[in-house]
Amino acid sequence: MKMEFIVDKQTKTVSITKEFAAQLSLVWDAYTQAELLDQWWAPKPMTSRTKVMDFTVRGRRFYAMVSPEGNERWAVQKYTSITPKTEAQLQNLEELLEKLTRG
Repeated sequence: MKMEFIVDKQTKTVSITKEFAAQLSLVWDAYTQAELLDQWWAPKPMTSRTKVMDFTVRGRRFYAMVSPEGNERWAVQKYTSITPKTEAQLQNLEELLEKLTRG
């Protein structure tokens, strides 16, 4: 696997590019299907649990990183651009998450 990680402090963006030694359709499914994404998204020993995932432009994924002790850290991502079988861009939405968890 080849990975490139770029942080742009001026625009407050992070760009991550990964290349996998696998069929494109398998990699695409692993990113776009919640039940597959949850199997690998979280760093070990944590797990990922998706509550809602709408993989469309302007769609959102609401998920938790769950510790071995059961503590949950919730996050929201918004899909901003999707080029099928090629690229998906997303944005983490901390402000939206605060609204969802407060009320």
